[in-house]
Amino acid sequence: MTFKTGLIASLLVLTAAPASAEIYRNVDAQGNVTYSDEPSSGAEAIEVEPVTTITLPKLEDVTAPAARPQSNEPAADTYSDLRIVAPANDEAFQSGSGDVAFRVTSNPALRQGHKYEITLDGQPVGQSTSSDISVRNVDRGTHQAMVYIIDRNGARIQTGAGISFTIHRPSTLN
Repeated sequence: MTFKTGLIASLLVLTAAPASAEIYRNVDAQGNVTYSDEPSSGAEAIEVEPVTTITLPKLEDVTAPAARPQSNEPAADTYSDLRIVAPANDEAFQSGSGDVAFRVTSNPALRQGHKYEITLDGQPVGQSTSSDISVRNVDRGTHQAMVYIIDRNGARIQTGAGISFTIHRPSTLN
């Protein structure tokens, strides 16, 4: 690179100040607020804070979750019927607090050392030796629930039928 080319490149870099787009806020007669990058009559220029960015780890850097232990119990320890009785599949209901009472059943009855486990949208949310399991503060919307039987080592030994339900809750904005 010659001296002249280097000088021109340096001047171009110095004169090309960081570009900052103007943002304009406008309120119409009905009180509706709009934002634009083009000025209009009555619009005021606003200063926007820099956006916070997060660099996520590369997929190969993420470790796999720990696997559940394998059951050491004999295969004869199976259940012929395992399902969620309440709430019913595709049921929609109100719950101001977000509490959901699950009732599960199995045939035969739950054996010694076994527990029912409820998962909500793929995440474990409760375990019990009772057929009634309460889950607190469930977000409003539609959810998928599954029931499992786990042995004393925490290994899932039986998977039951899943359900879908919709919970209605008041908005925190109201």
